[in-house]
Amino acid sequence: MNTTDTTSTTDTTSATAATGAVTAPGLAAAAHRRVDEPLSALLGSVPNDGWSATSPCEGWSARDVVRHLIETQRDFLTGQDLDLGPAPDVDADPAAAWRVHTARVSALLADPAVSARGFDGFFGPTTIGATFERFYVWDMVVHRWDIARATGTDEALTGYELDMIETGADSFGPTLYMDGICGPAVDAPDGADRQTRLLARLGRAV
Repeated sequence: MNTTDTTSTTDTTSATAATGAVTAPGLAAAAHRRVDEPLSALLGSVPNDGWSATSPCEGWSARDVVRHLIETQRDFLTGQDLDLGPAPDVDADPAAAWRVHTARVSALLADPAVSARGFDGFFGPTTIGATFERFYVWDMVVHRWDIARATGTDEALTGYELDMIETGADSFGPTLYMDGICGPAVDAPDGADRQTRLLARLGRAV
């Protein structure tokens, strides 16, 4: 992790997943698709010389952020004995690597038997779908902003994405600031908008 529109059924489901409840099969796949669309569009717009730009994640370039997203998702899913094929080459082309990776993830999450498979997670009994939505889709939203900031592209997050960030941060409690997740919160400027306030909570100065 170092790693929205009006309320809808999907919004409610995201909030449910982020508080630890089990997400119904198919809904994790829908959340992944919804968040992946703007992320994939952003990655596809980054020029070749933009990937080396410094991101808000300390010590990481924009390319490193993409690498993190792919590697953490692969670690989780392959750890559940799911086949994602060979790792794509992020160094050669981060956007192409993401396209290959996210298509494989989407296909797995679309299988109800995969999304509904239970296991004992960090916060207790859960499912692959609920965990993926709670942590990894959430991570996609936060890191889309990081990449946009690094590459000087559109940083605006939707109301849906802001709802997801806030609900997730609320549910994580002190674990939000564990090593490798988010840095300490920073102060937001007086009168800051919701996005700026939430990003400040995640240790990101705007």
